[in-house]
Parts: sequence; C-alpha cells; structure tokens
Amino acid sequence: MSAQQPPRPTSNLTITLQIVSIVFYTFIAFLCIGLPIAVLPGYVHGQLGFSAVIAGLTIGSQYLATLLSRPMAGRMADGIGTKRSIIYGLSGIVLSGALTWLSTLMQHLPLLSLGILIVARLLLGVAQGLIGVGTISWGIGQVGADQTARVISWNGIASYGAIAIGAPLGVLMVEDYGFASLGIALSTLSLGALLLIRNKPSVPVIRGERLPFWAVFGRIAPYGASLTLASIGYGTLTTFITLFYLSRGWSGAAYCLTVFGTCFILARLFFIGSINRFGGFKAAIACMSIETLGLVLLWLAPSTGVALAGAGLAGFGLSLVYPALGVEAIKQVPSTSRGAGLSAYAVFFDLALAIAGPVMGAVASNLGYSWIFFSAALLSVSGLAVTVLLARRAAAQ
Repeated sequence: MSAQQPPRPTSNLTITLQIVSIVFYTFIAFLCIGLPIAVLPGYVHGQLGFSAVIAGLTIGSQYLATLLSRPMAGRMADGIGTKRSIIYGLSGIVLSGALTWLSTLMQHLPLLSLGILIVARLLLGVAQGLIGVGTISWGIGQVGADQTARVISWNGIASYGAIAIGAPLGVLMVEDYGFASLGIALSTLSLGALLLIRNKPSVPVIRGERLPFWAVFGRIAPYGASLTLASIGYGTLTTFITLFYLSRGWSGAAYCLTVFGTCFILARLFFIGSINRFGGFKAAIACMSIETLGLVLLWLAPSTGVALAGAGLAGFGLSLVYPALGVEAIKQVPSTSRGAGLSAYAVFFDLALAIAGPVMGAVASNLGYSWIFFSAALLSVSGLAVTVLLARRAAAQ
C-alpha cells in the first residue's frame, strides 16, 4: 500500500507550529554553523600559524561545499525523501564536530590539523545544503504548496536567528573551554537532533517523472537572477559595513547589523502574509524598492543615524524578496522536482554572497566605501527590472 499524503493543517496557528517543528532542524544546523564562525579565523591564523588568506579559505570552503552540493541535495530530497536527507545532513554535522575536535588534538602538526579542519568544514557545508533543502521541501509537503512563502520565511528566521545566537556563544565557549569545545558541541547538538527526528513522521516521496537538475535550473534561472541582483546588497552590508564606518570615522558598525537583522526578522514575522495576499511578484517589487531606498540612504548617509535608517530599510526590504520570488520560481517545476527547484533557487543566493566580496571590494578600492552601496542599489534596481518583466510575462500567459 502506498503512503498516504498527511492531512493539511487548517488554522494559522496549527500551520505555524507544523512549520516550526520542521525548521527546528534548520535552526540546529545553523547554530552549528554559527558557533565557529567568529573564532575559526583566529584559530587558524593565531594558533595554527597560517596566513589570513588561508584562514579565509578555510571559512570559504564550507560555502563552496554548500554551493557544489546543491544539485545532490535536491536529488536526494526528491528521490529518497526529505526526512532522510535531513538525517544524512545531521549525521554529517556529527562527523564534522568529531573532526573539528580531532584537529585540535593535532595542533602540534599544523598542516595535518588544518587539513582535518577543512574536511570538517566541507562536511558542514554539504550538511547545510541537505538540511536547508530538506526542511523547506518537507514543510511544503506537510502544510501545502499554498504555504510556500511561510515555510521559506520561517526557515530563514531559523537560520539567521541561529547564527545570531551561535556566533557570540561560540566566542564565549572558546574563551572558557577552548576551541575543542566547539567540535564537541557540534556533535552533541546534531546527535540530539537525530534522536528527536527519529520518530517524527515525514511526508511520502512524490512518485513520477523528475526533471534533470539542469532543466530545473533553466526554469528557475530568471527568478534566481533577480534574487542574486537583490541579495548582493545583503552581502555588501555584512562584509563592508565595518570598513565603511571606519572610513567615515564613525563607531558602532555592529549596531547597523543589529538594526538590519531586527528589521529583517520583524518584516518576515508580520508581513509574510502579504505574499499570498498580493502575489509573489507584487511583494518582491515593493520589497526591492524599499531595499533600494535603504541602500541609497547608506550611500548618502551624512551621519550614523541615517546609516542606521538605511540599514533598517535594507533589511526590511530584503526580508521578503527570497520567499516572494521563491513562490513564483517553484511554480515553474513539477512537485516531483520540488527539491531540485529549491536547490537551484538557493544557488543564486549563494552566488550573491560569493561575488559580493570581490566585486564590491574592487568598487571600494577604486571609488571609496560609500560607492559600494550605490553600486548595490543599481544592482537592486536591475533585479527590480527583471522582476517587473517576469511579472508582465506571467500576466500575459
């Protein structure tokens, strides 16, 4: 007998609780990602004795692994089921934590210690891809495709919130217990999540013909391109806001990030219903306009107050772009290839974060730090134009 589709929840509270119970695993994964993020460069550079470039590459290896594993993550979510994909991802974090701990035992052999640490980072990156796609796909299958925007939004809240908690917590752990404690924490958290997920019922695998990943990628690409153009502003702000403040002789750059993150989460909590109410395209167009205004304020900011306002508007605007465009993007692929569609879409956000650093670094070197926000605003306007064209094409069809 084939597995039955679970009954759809009806009340908003029930839907939210169902979603939160699933994106909890995203929270655990990103808590494990956040714990070492602030202390890993110092460990590689200060304790192992490698250059800052090597420290940066060690951090970046995780994100590269996530990017390259996206096709596999999508195939696994569609083919073997979302719950099993998450289980494999959590198992990867268990191994990553064990290797992180092992690398600290090899500090007297710095090259070997670094090699083990990089393997741990690669496992963590693959796990991030598996869990990120698995939880969203599971959530949509559980509460229905009409709740796609809500699932994506709560998944984002879980990930950003976990990193916000994990980064300072990791610093405190290293100060009190040493770097080895992070590896133990990663393994312990993921093992606990594996115990919790064991008896949780999943949605059945959707049977039917599946599109090849690159066919899915082609259908998603126009929406992903718009997402990339809009999301470069996020990468620009998080990467360069401290240097921008220093170039102006200001202090308190961290408050800019706090305001950005607070407005981002509040917008997702209170306005996520606007995507279903007005449609993904209208919501994305409105949000990109707000984000652009925020980036322009950062470019022109004569004081920290204006910069904080710009960061807040940028965070508020960017918050719904991912789920709003995601709703329209996922409509382009059949439900049998939903995981592949989510993976392909996520690639474009990964791309935005990957190119923001070098592109905006070149702008800052030639024109100054304020012009990076002008450039990000231009790219956001370009994304807005692409979204308008996609909305007109959809209306015509």
